[in-house]
Amino acid sequence: MIMRKSIILLAFVLGGFTANAQSVVEGTKLTDNWSVELKAGAVTPLTHNAFFKGMRPAFGIGISKQLTPIFGLGFQGMGYVNTTQSKTAFDASDVSLLGKVNLMNLFAGYNGTPRLFEVEAVAGMGWLHYYASGDGDENSWSTRFGLNLNFNLGESKAWTVGLKPAIVYDMQGGFPESKSRFNANNAAFELTAGLTYHFKTSNGTHHFAKVRVYNQTEIDGLNSSINALRADVNNKDGEISNANQRINGLQEELEACRTKVVPVETVVKTARVPESIITFRQGKSSVDASQLPNVERVASYLKKYADSKVVIKGYASPEGSVEVNARIAAARAEAVKTILVNKYKISASRITAEGQGVGDMFTEPDWNRVSICTIED
Repeated sequence: MIMRKSIILLAFVLGGFTANAQSVVEGTKLTDNWSVELKAGAVTPLTHNAFFKGMRPAFGIGISKQLTPIFGLGFQGMGYVNTTQSKTAFDASDVSLLGKVNLMNLFAGYNGTPRLFEVEAVAGMGWLHYYASGDGDENSWSTRFGLNLNFNLGESKAWTVGLKPAIVYDMQGGFPESKSRFNANNAAFELTAGLTYHFKTSNGTHHFAKVRVYNQTEIDGLNSSINALRADVNNKDGEISNANQRINGLQEELEACRTKVVPVETVVKTARVPESIITFRQGKSSVDASQLPNVERVASYLKKYADSKVVIKGYASPEGSVEVNARIAAARAEAVKTILVNKYKISASRITAEGQGVGDMFTEPDWNRVSICTIED
């Protein structure tokens, strides 16, 4: 009766902590956070025997349910191998219901994944059965107090290796029986090592996962924000569609400008002094191959008349900013000068290259992307 009341009380206490923990972690379904354990080690009487001389093998199997990152329940069966003249291979067996407290998570908080090393406090009670060699077996009830020194292994923390010291009391022992409650004379020290596998939970991991808790006010606020963003997205989609139409129109106009043939004009300042115009593509300062004959015409004149000089003035069309147009106009004048110097070996001292910014010589804006070469005798 006492054991039943204690178990019920423990279940209510742990259930209260579980309900609280469900508000901060996920993976708390009934089928979540189960594990199975195999362990083996040794047990020795706590008194009246030499510690190592009285030691005998022990092994067991257990199954556990972690209720929260802090609290868990387990069911464990232990067998103690016989070293005396009894009728079975065992001296005793102990079947226990255990409560577990993860001290690391209790005092330092749960980080969302198990730590590499953790310490659990373990307490429980169970049925202790002795396999006697006389007239019949003996039954008693036991209590257990211990620690689990756990190492959680692997990237997913699915496996745990633990060292598990514990003291097991025979609560109806005979040293003397009337004073057997938590009597060291009726106790044994148990030291085992265990390997535990944690089954996968509904959140896809092998452990609890932390989640943020939202109240209804926050949820309503987030829903309002989402609806506002959806409306904004719909408006933006319409704007994007209109912008795409404008872009397509501009691309067609740009392609027409690129393919437009700009007439090359050559004017003569006097009967002997020519003026050549070299045209450029939009945004470019390099001289196309189609314009090289106009450059060569200037070079031929300069070679023929050694005292003559040339002034090259670069222009830009109206598109773009003032700074960009000024820079590209100067670059176009320099590009023609570079060809005269490098290719035709005209002395740089005979050439003046100047950028004039936006040109207005022609009615078509595109035609003003030019360099005009004027010969001076």
